[in-house]
Amino acid sequence: MAHTPARAADPGFSVPAPDPARIFAPLAYPDVSGVYRSASGLRGPAAWQNRADYDIRVTIDPANKTVTGNEVITYTNNSPDELAVLWLQLDQNIYREGSRADFSSPERHVHHTDGMVIESVSVGEEGKSSPVVPILSDTRMQAVLPQPLQKGSKLKLRVVWHYTIPGPWGGRTAVTPSKNGDIYEIAQFYPRMDVYDDIRGWDTAPYLGQEFYLDYGDIDYSVTVPSNFIVAGAGALLNPDEVLTKEQQERLAQAGKSDERVMIRTQADVEAATTPQPAPVPAPEVETKTAKPADNTHKDNSAVTPAAPVVKTWHFRMNNTRDVAFMASAAFLWDAAKLDLPPVSPAPDKPVAPRLAMSVYPVEGVGSHGWDRSTSYVKHAIEYFSEKWYPYPWPNAINAAGHGAGMEYPGIVFDGMDDRDPELFWITTHELGHGWFPMIVGSNERRNAFMDEGFNTFIDALASDHFNHGEFAPKRDAEYAPDTGKPADDIIKTLKDPAAPVLMAPVETVSEKYRHAVTYFKGAYGLTLLREQILGPERFDRAFRRYIATWAFHHPTPSDFFRLMSSEAGEDLSWFWRGWYFNNWSPDYAVGSVTYVDNDPHKGALVRVVNKGWLPLPVTLQVTWMDGSSARIIIPTETWLLRNEITLQIAGSQSIRTAILDPDRVIPDVDRSNNSFSEVPTAVVPSSAAQ
Repeated sequence: MAHTPARAADPGFSVPAPDPARIFAPLAYPDVSGVYRSASGLRGPAAWQNRADYDIRVTIDPANKTVTGNEVITYTNNSPDELAVLWLQLDQNIYREGSRADFSSPERHVHHTDGMVIESVSVGEEGKSSPVVPILSDTRMQAVLPQPLQKGSKLKLRVVWHYTIPGPWGGRTAVTPSKNGDIYEIAQFYPRMDVYDDIRGWDTAPYLGQEFYLDYGDIDYSVTVPSNFIVAGAGALLNPDEVLTKEQQERLAQAGKSDERVMIRTQADVEAATTPQPAPVPAPEVETKTAKPADNTHKDNSAVTPAAPVVKTWHFRMNNTRDVAFMASAAFLWDAAKLDLPPVSPAPDKPVAPRLAMSVYPVEGVGSHGWDRSTSYVKHAIEYFSEKWYPYPWPNAINAAGHGAGMEYPGIVFDGMDDRDPELFWITTHELGHGWFPMIVGSNERRNAFMDEGFNTFIDALASDHFNHGEFAPKRDAEYAPDTGKPADDIIKTLKDPAAPVLMAPVETVSEKYRHAVTYFKGAYGLTLLREQILGPERFDRAFRRYIATWAFHHPTPSDFFRLMSSEAGEDLSWFWRGWYFNNWSPDYAVGSVTYVDNDPHKGALVRVVNKGWLPLPVTLQVTWMDGSSARIIIPTETWLLRNEITLQIAGSQSIRTAILDPDRVIPDVDRSNNSFSEVPTAVVPSSAAQ
């Protein structure tokens, strides 16, 4: 399918001369088109997708650091197949000693627990259910159904479980200590349905640490915690009157009208909640009708105050989502501001409400360089991405501070309490950008990470340019242009590294050394090149928006993306997909000789340009004459369909001072030493002129 020229490590870095027949050969995409996925990259006329709705109840026990839960999954089979079994993900089993992840990436898994302990599984309505003996395989659970689930049918699967929460980091779900109490960062906390799709049937790739692939549905969930805890959960809080004080409810209402943050829970509130309180007065014993000895002592209980509740249950709902997560702690400060987006109903039986950008964080995060600005970053990211690419669909967006996993879930992201200044802006924007990739556009992260990390990093770079007149621009962090902030320069070391994996490599085969350099940076910069150098912003933006809208809440593959962008943008981009995604090919241009027509500068110049690279991006040639005037010529990709060098005739009336390829350094030319000509050639003066 693709040809990889030999590469040598620096220094020297030499490759064979490019072969146009291979560069521009037809490209066979990995996934075929048909009635489910069209040749245009759109969903096909017979496209289908299964659905998983959840009703979940969990309790956190701080004394034992455990989560106990039960759930009812309503699973709908929209496929053309009958399903004899169901497969579920038990991601907590990654922490079991001897798990596959222990061997595939032992450096990531220093915490061991018993994993997710399944107490019971059953199928059917309550009162008419049939027990199921689950078959566990690492991070997967198979449920063999009593009768196959027919096309167009649904069933209810009930699961009861518990697990011990890993310590700090813990691979995205953890208990993290803070000054005013532990922070519970709870994710991957419930058994979740695997995806059954038209590509592989059941996609049961085990969880080795490289994120997720999930179906969409409505998730109703409740979290029971100590009464002094704040729970920041994905989706809409349905019972604020039961878990918030009247003052907190009033502050939330105020935040719904404010562009500036409003403190919902202040530092004073935190200190009051975490200060040891006197033991509650025992409630009077409940009278029974059992006969007791006579007691004539008069007891006046009128002044006894009922004990405060020991626990509270927070009730959330999130519609049309692939996942939920939450953080809980007594240590949280909480602030919020309105999102300038159309209001949505938090639940079918609830009135529409303003949507909020929110932040929760311990006192360690407080400061003008820290989490005091978090909500402004949340507000910008959600509003900017909504206007630029696709409307944000959920009630609220929350930035929650804890250990610093830098991890995303629909509607809520987990970031670090110690993040500050540009790092806090960049990580907040990046994690919230995942709301679009892969939370809205539901690509398979366990197989094609560049479709979430790379695509998201690309929109993040544009967001950095947009925020507050470029306060934190250009984006320059571990995810993008880490060395200089100039992506065309910083990507070259990866393109010249013979050990670097390609973007289409299976996710788990990409080592930590290359994860950011390839999956994030190269994945993002490819879209930058496509937008800025190949298609132009107008054509790219329209096609990319069509891709997002087409595949919102569905499951695109790389083939769908490649086909749609080529079709919508009106270009055969096979050469680019082959070079940038299936290989680590790069551009390499050189200026050859500069001469003149009939050896006379007044008749124009002849500039020889040589293509030495396997990725023939459009390139600009800038010519400057002796008087300082200049002109630019864009050399298109089609120039190299049949040849590796060309001589351009450039009109002019004087000698050329310089000829430079890629003068703005916007393409990743791997050898710039030969990109320019700067010596004025000697012209032979005609004999008639000498006389």
